[in-house]
Amino acid sequence: MNRPKFYIYLPIVFALVLILGIFIGSTFGLKKSNGSISLDSGDQYNKIDQILRYVEDQYVDTIKTKDLVEKTIISLLANLDPHSSYISAEELLTSNEPLQGNFEGIGVEFNIVDDTIRVISAIAAGPSEAVGVQAGDKIIKVNGKVVAGKKITNKQVMENLKGKGGTKVKVSIMRRGKAGLLDFNITRGTIPIYSIDVSYMLNSKTGYIKISRFGATTYDEYMLAFEKLKLQGMQQLVVDLRGNGGGYLNTAVDIADEFLSNGKGIVYTAGKARPRKDYTATKKGEFENGKLVVLIDDGSASASEILAGALQDNDRATIIGRRSFGKGLVQEQSEFSDSSAIRLTIARYYTPTGRCIQKSYANGVDAYYEEEMNRFANGELGNADSIKINDSIKFTTPAGKVVYGGGGIVPDVFVALDTVGRTLYLSELVYSGVLNDFAFEYSDKERNKLKAFKSVDNFNKSFSISPTLFNELVVYADKNKIKRNQTEIKMSESIIKNQLKALIARNIFNGEGYYQVIQSQDNVLKKAVELMK
Repeated sequence: MNRPKFYIYLPIVFALVLILGIFIGSTFGLKKSNGSISLDSGDQYNKIDQILRYVEDQYVDTIKTKDLVEKTIISLLANLDPHSSYISAEELLTSNEPLQGNFEGIGVEFNIVDDTIRVISAIAAGPSEAVGVQAGDKIIKVNGKVVAGKKITNKQVMENLKGKGGTKVKVSIMRRGKAGLLDFNITRGTIPIYSIDVSYMLNSKTGYIKISRFGATTYDEYMLAFEKLKLQGMQQLVVDLRGNGGGYLNTAVDIADEFLSNGKGIVYTAGKARPRKDYTATKKGEFENGKLVVLIDDGSASASEILAGALQDNDRATIIGRRSFGKGLVQEQSEFSDSSAIRLTIARYYTPTGRCIQKSYANGVDAYYEEEMNRFANGELGNADSIKINDSIKFTTPAGKVVYGGGGIVPDVFVALDTVGRTLYLSELVYSGVLNDFAFEYSDKERNKLKAFKSVDNFNKSFSISPTLFNELVVYADKNKIKRNQTEIKMSESIIKNQLKALIARNIFNGEGYYQVIQSQDNVLKKAVELMK
């Protein structure tokens, strides 16, 4: 068969087509016009990819493409809503730890005093307690490297002491009354992060449980605390959600289920691409009857608002305190192959009466978070009448109580922010860390005497801040450049003494000691106990 002569040129033609295709692909839709390159793919979804490639190829300086990509993602998500976000691989590990309920390390609570790591306590059953590390110990060296007197930060301490479970770290410690350094070889392990800060009996009938977050272990922690209080005669309960920024929705649902009878609505979610999903009470809860009070404030958000809203809408609890934050958006986390992730808002949640408590973010992220600070300036934290309620978004509970959507949970009983005795001197004493440092020094020096109280109750009833100890604190503050102001010291004396006593109790009896002392001046908690009578 005779072929036309042009067949001998086909390989050349194919080569030219291939070269042209490679050129078009490499420019990715770039067109040259009047000496400049224009971007035109005909596909709006390719614009970001085109720009990134164009910048990478043509930008005047060498850039780190990974950093540019991450900044682009951050900016993109920030323009959606305040809670959609990108998390780098490094940030994801640490941000998940509190919700997962554990981390890997040596298991100590610490404080930094005079550029030295001081052990507040060795976590029970943790690696440090197992080898004999004690409260008051000073960590001088880690793996032979001096860490004392180096202006070390909390982050640096964590970097030195945390590590993969099973790995070893050598810690050299100075202990009061012992000559030289004590060396401990500690094998790192899994350390629990508790989300129940404290649980104890306020009086013979009233239990108190403070929940700091809703993590993977919170429900189990709650049930242990509940059973402990029940054995002590609890008949009524205060659940404290103040400052609780949220966590897992399912955990809030599980705890709400303990208070609500079968079939009662807890929350439902719905989004453009997510059909409505209802969460209702199922099993027999352990506390479906009995007086129940929930404490909230402007730091209570997300899962905290789910729990408070469910109990308020079902007329199951009295909500006391100040208006909650107002986060009614649900995020879903998706991870990339490099272990970074995005958290994308995929739905809103609604309380049983149908209200969404998400506050407006129409004016941008900065205004969204400033709204919380503006509540003080607007007088809302001091007066219930100053709460901005949208009357057009009102709902009614089964018992006929009116509740509102559009901006947080409004409490049934408002308690104003207590500003009596709050002075600049007090603020400087607390936020500089001077009060905390003095409390630690005193506790360490008098540890044996303080331990003789045996229990928090005995300590709380029998120990008081003497005038001599109070004056020592003022002198200590002078030496640490806290400007003395006798008028303000007098105004804040009662608060300072209570906070100092609470910090001393924490150093000896851990969190339970701290809360039982500090809450003697807690007006919101006092109101809860008063109402329960």
